[in-house]
Formats: sequence, structure tokens, C-alpha cells
Amino acid sequence: MIPGRSGELAGGMEYTQLGRTGLSVGRIVLGTMNFGPRTDENDSHAIMDAALDAGVNLFDTANVYGEAEDRGRTEKIIGSWFAEGGGRRDKVVLATKVFGSMAAPGAEAQWPNRSRLSALNIRRSVDESLQRLRTDHIDVYQFHHVDRDTPWEEIWQAMDVLVQQGKILYVGSSNHAGWHIAQANETARRLGTYGLVSEQCLYNLAERRAEMEVIPAARAYGLGVIPWGPLGGGLLGGVIRRAQETGRSADALANSAVRDRVQAYEDVVDKYGLAPGEVALAWLLAQPGITGPIIGPRTAGQLESALRAVELELPEELLASLEEIFPGPGPAPEAFAW
Repeated sequence: MIPGRSGELAGGMEYTQLGRTGLSVGRIVLGTMNFGPRTDENDSHAIMDAALDAGVNLFDTANVYGEAEDRGRTEKIIGSWFAEGGGRRDKVVLATKVFGSMAAPGAEAQWPNRSRLSALNIRRSVDESLQRLRTDHIDVYQFHHVDRDTPWEEIWQAMDVLVQQGKILYVGSSNHAGWHIAQANETARRLGTYGLVSEQCLYNLAERRAEMEVIPAARAYGLGVIPWGPLGGGLLGGVIRRAQETGRSADALANSAVRDRVQAYEDVVDKYGLAPGEVALAWLLAQPGITGPIIGPRTAGQLESALRAVELELPEELLASLEEIFPGPGPAPEAFAW
């Protein structure tokens, strides 16, 4: 087997290519949004150490992550971890994002051109992220959202400059519709540039609308799909069982129809002696076109649980049961037309 290619195991991790690129990434992606707001710097460093030891190499963050009054805090925590040395930066495929305003919530004045995807904000934002991250380049620079006011020609011109400067290697998207992915990559093709290589989208057992157009578009254009929210905001992580054990109410299950489906899900998972959260991740890993889900552990124990999903092969009978509980929308246009 060629080192770095799909299927290679290192530290127990399975690797695959990121879309049409030659970049090998682990099938579990470390999300860092909790670093700072919910997990302090020391514990965040420990989680990153454990992830790297387990073979997780794709770390995802964003310039706006951190405390509400201290946006950028998460990138700073990652940067301080890189600064400890030990070859950390060389082992990590670093992905961050640009789009949101870095101004603190409630600021009296939002100065123009400090957010979104103008060439000016892209240039400023990448330099600020590089400084916080204490690195000279970002491996995957991602658009955190769609900018409907900036033409793709301007966006790609800005990105090509960053590639030529060596500040970024690849460009990805997040929260884009299928037609945005097509528009972005057709413009890139016309301009003779590489285009998007990945898409981060909301996708899990309970939220499958991405199957209609986003995932098919990503696959058609050779983008790796990186689902965020793989546990549905906790719905798929054993929320009912946990509420029963702790005696607390499950606020997310106020809707009775949702509660019935989640109860059915936990019942069938329990029948196979499996953990709900691990099944939800394993289901995503079994879907076509999926690079790997983003997990956002607050503790080392949550990381360990997520890593077990890589080795979990779900029985066909269980997959069929999950399809009955959480049916997909079907492809477009058949989902809404004849």
C-alpha cells in the first residue's frame, strides 16, 4: 500500500483523500470550537495531543471561534500548542475559516470591510489568523458562509494571491448550497484555478437534506464532504438515556415527534449493545462521499468515544432500521418533483 493513501492505518486511524486532492486526512476531524469557551487551554492542549497520538491529523477551526468578547481565542490556543514544538505543526493538516466579523457582539460600530469575502477582508483575515496560529501557512482556508455580495472572480483572485504567497494551500467552503458549489467551481475552471476542494455542511442522521443537492454537487466536483453537527446538537448522543440517568429534563425533546424518533433510535442502538453517539458517527462514515465528520470534544473521554466509531462496522439490519427511523429526503429533483 502506498503510504498516505486511503485505508492506511496510523495510530489506529483510517485515512482517505480529501476530495480530488492528494492530501491524506483522517476519517475523524478534530473540531476546536469548544477550545476557549468550554475547555481551558491546558485541557485543549491535552485533547490535541491525544488526537495526534491517535492519528487524527485534520484540525478544524475558525477565526471567530472563542469567547464572545474574545473572538480568535481558539486560534490562539492552537497557536500556543504549535509553539510547544515536537513536530506538531508538520503533522497537522490545519483548516481555518474566514467570513464572520471579529468585532465583539454589541460593538457600537461595525467598521466596513471587516467581515465577509471581499479581497480586502480576505487579505487582512488570513494574516491575522496566521499570527494567532503561529504558523506561516494554512493548509485548507475555508469560506465560513456564502457571500452573496462579492463576485466569485474577486474571491478567486484573492485566493490565488494567497496560494502564490504560500500562505494557503487549498480552498474549502462551508454552509454552501449545491448551486453555490457549482458556481464557485465553474468560475474557478474558467479562470484556470483549482477551485474548492471541500465542503463543510450540516449533516447527520436526523438532518439529511444535504443529500438532495449539496453532497451530490460536492461529489460531482471532487470535493470532500466534512459534516458538522454529526450528533444533531446532542439528539443522537443518547440524550434520553442521559436524562433518565441524571434526572434532568431533555429540553431538546420538547417536540413529541422528535422524542419518539430519538427514543426509537436509542432503543435499536441499545439492542445491538452500541453507544448512540458512536453509531451516529459510524453511519456518517458509511455514507458515500464523506471524508469524515467533525467532532468537538470538550474532554479526552469524548474524543476516545468518537475515535471508536472509525472501527465500527454497522450491521445491515441496523442500517435498515436507522433508515426507517430517519428516512432521507431522496435526491433532487425526485424529492420534490416527478
